[in-house]
Amino acid sequence: MKLIPSRPASRLLQALLSAVMCVATLGAAAQSIVMASTTSTEQSGLFAHLLPEFKKASGIDIKVVALGTGQAIDMARRGDADVLFVHDQAAEEKFVAEGFSLKRWPVMYNDFVLVGPQADPAQIRGRDIVLALKKLSAANAGFISRGDKSGTHAAELRFWKLAGLESMGSGYQSCGCGMGPALNIAASSGAYVLADRGTWLNFKNRANLSVLVEGDGRLFNQYGVMVVNPAKHAHVKVAEAQKFVDWVVSAPGQAVIANYKIGGEQLFFPNAGK
Repeated sequence: MKLIPSRPASRLLQALLSAVMCVATLGAAAQSIVMASTTSTEQSGLFAHLLPEFKKASGIDIKVVALGTGQAIDMARRGDADVLFVHDQAAEEKFVAEGFSLKRWPVMYNDFVLVGPQADPAQIRGRDIVLALKKLSAANAGFISRGDKSGTHAAELRFWKLAGLESMGSGYQSCGCGMGPALNIAASSGAYVLADRGTWLNFKNRANLSVLVEGDGRLFNQYGVMVVNPAKHAHVKVAEAQKFVDWVVSAPGQAVIANYKIGGEQLFFPNAGK
């Protein structure tokens, strides 16, 4: 004989099933975090290589919002991200000093390169970034600035300031765009542009562009990672965000960064704890 549950029993069973599904949904939500990051980590292909390894180790998904560093920091300041991964050390230290994070961890570095037409009409080829900018200004050469308050834009402005020029030249243009679009504009117009090496190595539409200035110690490009302070935004998933930080600065995470190469060339160099 087949037993048919009474209506109250059916309702109880339904309620229990709903509760179980709700708990499962909440558990799944807790296993994902939002990261505000710079476009270079995304456009270089690093995150496509790094984040699946973190998920294997932790079970945590990371949704990346790739912006210029300034915009990424603003996003984290508003509490719209759980973790911040960017490359403007002065701005990062200010973020911590203002209480939006309790600590900044260095993760890795690469360098900036000045890219331009292979024929190099402004004759800037060499190692000295400041001398190169002086030549670009004097020649009124086409130069594409990201103009987006990114880490690369901040570095570019520092270099122009070091050059001590009254004018950047009539060829200077600000695109207010990411690294990839800035490189595309430079490629199509035969202009010069400052780029992070990681994005440059992963950039496919090079046309006649090539690296003209590299090796200057001032082109050093450090990346840092921070957990957003829950004292500022109580909803931040601190435990999951900290798991990512702990992993990316650990030996396994640092090894994954070191192993990311394009054409045999390493894009980022881990330096956590140094």
